[in-house]
Amino acid sequence: MLVPATQLRVGMIIMHQNDLHRIMELIHITPGNKRGFVQTKMRNLRSGLQTEYKFRSEDKVDRVSLEQQEMEYLYQAGDDFYFMNADTFEQIALSKAILGDSVLYLTPNLRIRVDMYEGQPVGISLPKTVDLRVVDTPPGMKTATVTNEMKPATLETGLVVRVPSFIAVGDTIRIDTETGTYLSRVK
Repeated sequence: MLVPATQLRVGMIIMHQNDLHRIMELIHITPGNKRGFVQTKMRNLRSGLQTEYKFRSEDKVDRVSLEQQEMEYLYQAGDDFYFMNADTFEQIALSKAILGDSVLYLTPNLRIRVDMYEGQPVGISLPKTVDLRVVDTPPGMKTATVTNEMKPATLETGLVVRVPSFIAVGDTIRIDTETGTYLSRVK
């Protein structure tokens, strides 16, 4: 389906130069007396490479609709990550290159949506938040309950986030998967 470049949004999948790309960032620019354009950062869904491209406002872009299947993350073997369809028990593997930074949010039994294009998996859609366990962080002050002082914490998947000083090793915290930021401690 062709859409004007001005209607592109972050997260959309488009066909660009005969390959699928996900829009990661975009800025609409309208300089004074010149024609406007849309500056984008896109990730190639097959190679995982990120590129920048400038669309003119009048350009038409081929927006692609993907099928989505709900699947459960099972395990990692080398650079491959295995997912299972809970209805058919069919398993698929996606490489770290395709998944990109999404691997930092995957924990066993996490239910996610796998994006499919013409029957082939091309990526995943994470839930808005995930709960991860803290495996390493400097000790905080014992009396600290609510402070604005932040410290780094390494989570069970290898993700490093800034957390309040009262968070300790073994705590489970909620992370926003879009921004990679700490939201709250989970009881």
